[in-house]
This record gives sequence, structure tokens and C-alpha cells, in this order.
Amino acid sequence: MKHGQISSKELADFIRERVTIEETYSRSMTKLAKTASNFSQLGTFAPLWDVFRLSTEKLASCHMDLVRKLQELIREVQKYMDEQAKAHKKTKEEVSSTLEAVQNIQSMSQVLQKSKESYNNKSLELERMRKDGATQRDLDKVGVKVKKATETYKSYVEKYSSSKTEFEQKMSETAQKFQDIEESHVLHMKEIIQSYAYSIEETHKQIGEVHKEFVNDMENTSVESLIQKLAESKGTGKERPGPIEFEECNVSIASEVAKPRKRKPFTIPGRRKDKDTDSTENDILQADNSFYSSSDSEEEDDRRKFHVEIKPVQPNNGTHQHKATIDDKLANNDLLSLDPFGPSVSGSTSSVSSSAVPPPNRPTTPLGTGALAPPPRPSSRPKLPAGKLTGISEVGRPFSPPKVTGSSPTLAAPLARAESSSSLSSSTSISASNTPTVGTSRGPSPVTLASQDSLPIAVAFTETVNAYFKGADPSKCIVKITGDMTLSFPSGIIKIFTSSPSPAVLSFRLRNTSKLEQILPNQQLLHSDSSQSDTNTRDFWLNMSALTMFLRKSSEQNPTSSYYNVDILKYQVCSNGIHSTPLNLAVYWKCEPSTTDVRVDYRYNPEAMQPPGPLSSVQVLVPVSGGVTSMQSLPSAIWNAEQSKSLWKLNNITEKLENEGSGSLRAKFELSDGPSIPATLAVQFFTEGSTLSGVDMDLVGSGYRLSLNKKRFATGRYMADC
Repeated sequence: MKHGQISSKELADFIRERVTIEETYSRSMTKLAKTASNFSQLGTFAPLWDVFRLSTEKLASCHMDLVRKLQELIREVQKYMDEQAKAHKKTKEEVSSTLEAVQNIQSMSQVLQKSKESYNNKSLELERMRKDGATQRDLDKVGVKVKKATETYKSYVEKYSSSKTEFEQKMSETAQKFQDIEESHVLHMKEIIQSYAYSIEETHKQIGEVHKEFVNDMENTSVESLIQKLAESKGTGKERPGPIEFEECNVSIASEVAKPRKRKPFTIPGRRKDKDTDSTENDILQADNSFYSSSDSEEEDDRRKFHVEIKPVQPNNGTHQHKATIDDKLANNDLLSLDPFGPSVSGSTSSVSSSAVPPPNRPTTPLGTGALAPPPRPSSRPKLPAGKLTGISEVGRPFSPPKVTGSSPTLAAPLARAESSSSLSSSTSISASNTPTVGTSRGPSPVTLASQDSLPIAVAFTETVNAYFKGADPSKCIVKITGDMTLSFPSGIIKIFTSSPSPAVLSFRLRNTSKLEQILPNQQLLHSDSSQSDTNTRDFWLNMSALTMFLRKSSEQNPTSSYYNVDILKYQVCSNGIHSTPLNLAVYWKCEPSTTDVRVDYRYNPEAMQPPGPLSSVQVLVPVSGGVTSMQSLPSAIWNAEQSKSLWKLNNITEKLENEGSGSLRAKFELSDGPSIPATLAVQFFTEGSTLSGVDMDLVGSGYRLSLNKKRFATGRYMADC
């Protein structure tokens, strides 16, 4: 059975090494795809680089999909190892009586052998005395001993027979248990290997489809189509110059044409000249003034004049409104690092400006509270035709030969690649089975995207826990937990939004909201019905025109980005003091003139997390004053003399460790200028695939699917005092 545990661990290590190889290969392919996008976009060969790039990106996605599947498989092996260890422990307890039976028959065999030898010796002695003619009295005395030895020997024979029966029965039962365990172990290991083989086989099929598609695209791209595309994009026209014949000069007409014409400047009504002019408006107003409109008459002058009017945003009720824009929130690096699709929006992005042109039949007021009425509920909004989303068919094929028409052919923008059912975290699944709502699905293979597919989006929940521990008193623990919800959209979705007169309304339901103290939606983009009665859920829907406008401006600012993050809402979690902290702390100081002793007790609290996950990269920083000259610590810590701080770096803390994740950090400091003054220590850690609130999101309605649901929490200010 011990070898079974070793085999399980080695199998997990083998799969983990395969994951590392596949992940490295996927990243290399992604880098290669970016290289292809940086190649020359001039000449007839340029469109083929898009085929290379898309094919390489799909290959990278296939291998990353395999990484996620194998990571899930590793978690299954780990779960089996835990169950295996429990089964072995239980079996050891159950077969303890067999060990007693083994020890009993061993001791009985020894006693039986000794009694047999004693019986034989006394019998031989009696026989020898008879031959030597011993007296009857002596013979009677030896005879008594022989009789007693005979009875003892017979009794041990009977006891041995009883022990032998019990031993055989116990050994038979125990051996059968061991065999059942080993058969179950081998069967389970074979099932894991079958899952491993199936994942690799599925990936190979996807890779084959990608290669087949690449070959087809290349075969369908003819020389004529490439030249035609270049001609249409670079050509100066299709009409040939007409013939011109010599005309004799007509003096009267020529003199009229030669008169100087009246020139009027290109005017912009509504121009502002104050110092507070918007920078974007300044750029427009400072445009080249060399444009003129000329005419021989005032009537023609009026026909040719261009009227471009720029009106400043009027304050609402005389009060200037200051609203946080989406790009202000996108400046948060923590949010950008949560991009479920990988690449994040770099640089600053345009906000949904209050002066942006509104959609038809909407007031021209800023997008803010009280300024723009929320759109109707999604049930009353116009929906797209069933079975086909307008504009989605344009991305079904990444490249096709352009038709010989008067219009220039276009290449469709790629959609999201994160369409796998596997999870990137230990406990977060993005498959439809875990999100039983309309509009979510497992998603197709990353190879193709048919015209009937829904649009993929991703969501990320990030939470921050701030805590202050005072000594060992749990009632004095102060906790505050905040969170952010971010949606990520693939760049290809922008074209679909802009090409459709009425894209499907993106709606979602927030679950477990009863655990939240406060929810702050992005008022520029998000709407909700405040009359909802269910305290544990809350429905939201997005202002699609504002969302489209923001994504389009983000794309203009960052045209090379594949995905765009949008901050949707922030929230604060109800806390229950120390019971809401994933890592409980208590610190003790003993300060003397020449030495200082510090002890930090910690305890892993799985009840604070949904679901429980390992605390990663745990660091404990303790400042110590008094001129530290030497330090002794257990476990080993690092002393920074410049900052006068000791640092403990711990591995992942989970309830599976010894003492269920509880432990102590101890250190003794020798001082030259003591005593020390007790200081506040700081702790840092993070957890992937889990949150402290348990808040989750389901899509509602049709037209969209959730391709990724990522969760994470980390420490903010996590401190402890004595």
C-alpha cells in the first residue's frame, strides 16, 4: 500500500511536468504569433501574415487548453491521494486484530516447541531409569513429571490449534482487504491515465483541425486574390483618363474665369475662447486653417460652406458633475493583472465622455446618476433573430479570398480564445455545468466559431482583506473586506456591437449578495432594478450604447490589444471579526534590556473562504528596535539590518498540513541598545480560485456565454500588535 502512495505522487509529478512543458510551448507560440503580427504589412504577401498569426494563436490556445485540463487532472490525483491515505489509515486500524493473531501464533509456536522438548526429555529419562534398574520410588517420581509434561504439551497443542484457526481466518480476511485496495488503486490509476490520454488525444484533434484550416486558407488564397486585394487597397481609381482635344481660346470666357475669386475661411460656429477649453476640442480648433470655400456668389457660398458645431457640456442645474470614468478605474494595476484572457489594456483609455454623441432618441446629458434614464429591462429590448447573431458570421472564417467587387474586402477581427471548459484556478470552473443559467455554455473548440455561437466574455472577482489583530483577544480584531468585479471583452466583439443596430443586452445575476454590505455599480454602464425582493441575488443589465462607445474608444487608443477590461462594480463584504480572516494571528513580545523574544502564532481558517484554498506566498515582517546584533529563529527567518526587520517566508498554508495549518514563528534577538519597543508586524499572502464573500455571477438571457470565471483575494493592510 505504501508503494501505491508513492506511485500516486509520482504520477502527479509526471503530469505536473507535462503541464510545465505544454505551458512553456503555449507561451512560445503566443510570442511567435505576436512576431508574425509585427512583420511588414506592405505588399501582396501581407494578408498571409494574418493567416500565420491566427493559426499560431489557435495552436497556443490548444496547448493552453491542455494545460488547464491537466491541471484539473492533477487536482483529481491529489484528491485521490488524500482519499487513499485515509483509506490506508482506516485499514490499518481495522486489521490491528490480525497483527495480534500473528503475534499470538508466533508466541504459541515457541511455547509449544519448548513444552514438546520438555515432554520428550522427561520421557527419555524415565525410559533410561527403567533400563538401569532404578527403584520403584524413583521411577514413580519421574513418572509424575512425565505425566505433567504430557498434559502441558497436549494443552499447548490444543491452544496452538485454536490460534492457528484464528490466524488463518484473520490473515485470509486481511489479505483480501489488501487485494481489494490494490485492485481499486490500479483501477483508479488506469482511469486517471485514460483521462490523461483522452485530454492529449482531444488536443491533437484540435491541432489537426488548426493545421487543416491553415492549409485550406493557404490553398484558397490565390495569387490573383492577393494582387486584387493590393490593387483595391492601393489603387487610385478604375476609370481611365478620358481623351482631351485641343480647344481654341475663347477670350470672353477666359477673361471671366481669370477674375480673382472671393475666399472665405472655414468657420466653426460655437468656438470657445476661454482658458478652460477641453484639450480634445483645442486639438480640433487648432486644425489647419488653410481650408477655404470659394464662390462667385453669396448663394453658392452658402451651399458650399461646412458647418461644424462643437457645443460645451452644460452643467446640470447649474452644478458641474464630476463622475469617475471607466479609465480612472482601469488605472488600477491590480485589476489589469486580473485579465482572464492574458494581454491587458496598456496605457490609458478613453472614458465614456459625458460629451459623447448619444444614440438616437436619447437625451444629450452626461452618463451619470440622474442624468440618463436607464434603458428598459432586457425583456422589452429588441432581440436579435434566433439562431443567428447579426455580424457574428463575419468571424466564422479568419481569412477568405476577396471577391472581385467594387468594395474593398475586409478581414474579420478575432474573437476570444479563452473558450475552454477548464479552469485556471484550483476551484473555479467555467463550464456550463457549474453555471446552470441560460446564456452560459462550455464553448466550442478554439479552432472555429460558427455563426450560431454566442459571444464569449470573461469575469474576474478580486477581493482585498484588511485586518488588525490585537494580542490574543479575538474580540478586538478589526476586519474590512472589499471587492471588485471586472468584465473582459475580446476585441472582435467591438465590430459586432458597432455593426448591429441593436445588440443583445448583456444581463447578469449576482449571487450571494446577502453577504455584502454595499454594492457600488458603475453608474455609466450598469443599471439595476432597486425593487428586487430577493436579498441573496440581484439582477443587472448594461447600457449597450455606452458599453459599445467605451470599447470603441478603447480600441482606438489601443488598437493592438486583444482584450479590454471594464470595471463593472465594487462592493464591501459583511465581516464577522476574526471569523472572517483566512489567517488568524496572535503576537507576543518579551522585551528585556539585552534580549527580545517574539512569537507569532497563526491558524489557517478555511471557514472564511468560499471555497477553502491554499494561502500562497505568505510573508511575515516584524520590525525589531534596540540595536539587534544577532538573531535566532525557528523556522529560519531573514534579518534586514538596514531596515531592522525580520522576514519569514512560508510555503502554502492549508488545512492539509500538520496541525491543520496552525503553527508558530519564534525568534530571539540579542540587543546592543535595548530594550526593544513592541512594534506592529505585517503579513502578506494571496489565494487563487477563491473569494472571501462567495459572490458569484450568472449570465441571464441569450447572445453571450461565460468563457472564464476567475477569482482571487489578497491582503491589503494585514497587521498584528501585542
